[in-house]
Amino acid sequence: MIKNNNNTNIQNRDLDVLWHPCTQMKDHETLPLVPIKRASGVYLEDFDGNKYIDAISSWWVNMFGHTNRYINDKIKEQLDTLEHVILAGFTHEQVVRLSERLVKLTPKNLDKCFYSDNGSSAVEVALKMSYHAHRNDGEKNRTIFVSLTNSYHGETIGALSVGDVELYKETYEPLLLETLQTPVPKDMSIQAAQEAAAAFEELCEQKGKQISAIIVEPLIQGAGYMHMYHGEFLVLLRDICNRYNIHLIADEVMVGFGRTGEMFGCEKAGISPDFLVLSKGLTGGYLPLSVVLTSNEIYAKFYCDYSEYKAFLHSHSYTGNALACAAANATLDIFENENIIEKNRELSQYMGEKLQKFLKLENVADIRQTGMVCALDLQGYAPEQRIGLEVYKYGLKNGVLLRPLGHVIYFMPPYIMTKDECDKMIDTAYEAIQSLL
Repeated sequence: MIKNNNNTNIQNRDLDVLWHPCTQMKDHETLPLVPIKRASGVYLEDFDGNKYIDAISSWWVNMFGHTNRYINDKIKEQLDTLEHVILAGFTHEQVVRLSERLVKLTPKNLDKCFYSDNGSSAVEVALKMSYHAHRNDGEKNRTIFVSLTNSYHGETIGALSVGDVELYKETYEPLLLETLQTPVPKDMSIQAAQEAAAAFEELCEQKGKQISAIIVEPLIQGAGYMHMYHGEFLVLLRDICNRYNIHLIADEVMVGFGRTGEMFGCEKAGISPDFLVLSKGLTGGYLPLSVVLTSNEIYAKFYCDYSEYKAFLHSHSYTGNALACAAANATLDIFENENIIEKNRELSQYMGEKLQKFLKLENVADIRQTGMVCALDLQGYAPEQRIGLEVYKYGLKNGVLLRPLGHVIYFMPPYIMTKDECDKMIDTAYEAIQSLL
């Protein structure tokens, strides 16, 4: 990346005062930060005028491009009307309208919306709501949560507890809730789905009366190196949960809103969870907002006279923020008016065809795709080589933001990407990987 004083000035000021997420800050002694001045469509632009295709949708949130004119206008319109109001005892048009739309849009029997600020917080809401619902039914011993091996559900304490990222587990283990993991399907085959479901049922036979819920990322484990599995696993999981009175929590923070080829990952399997967790793309990548949808049946377990103390105990200051809800409603408008899911299927097919050429490279072990998410594994490198970092640096030098997950290179672009931009994104990654040979 070519620098001059414009970028350098921002970089130096940043390092004086900021601590960045998921970052070893010492790396920035040799790896310059990329200061972004403006963005439009799929492009980010730094202070020196260099442009980068945002191949990862800025951590999987951006769907319809940066500074999307329609979403911009809707936020500006709301800004002059109401920016925020407490959602306890008060309400507003944007949050009511958004909730009505989400209830209609999501799988059946998801009738009520509970809002929070981000994906991790929404996972915490779902965990607490599940336990509390069982408690209100007199089942106070259902204190165990189950998640899949290789899973990730966020970085607050409860969310970390149901994840299975070794580094986090080892570092924060004394602080975490005790949880159980059951095997994720090892690949995208139906057989693997059946084997994993059988393992979960075996666990339920042993501890089913103590398990409150199982939480899964439908079809794709995002931070779990984009591991993908067959939808049959969700079908079998739903049946097992029904038979053992265990709640099924679908964490669709990453895969929701069209990433899998359907509006929601659960739809590809034709199942409905007890709790659906949404965030990231909910606002088109503009503002923090998350929501947990659940059934009227669950809701009724908390509905009582005040003296019974069954009410759900959870709140956030910015719950249902009016500006964020306006952005979310604008995002849903685009889905409704522009046939996005069908367009995504066309683009994902094109991406999949382009992906095949990576199989020619001897340092590529595997390629896989679910909808608008493509990934490949690099092979033959030790972890300390940080080979993903070399791909990242090559991408920046050639105008593409790629942010590998260790040895996994993935593509999760905004939905508005053109085929020419897709060519640039994938060709740059190919050249980066080829240069490592």
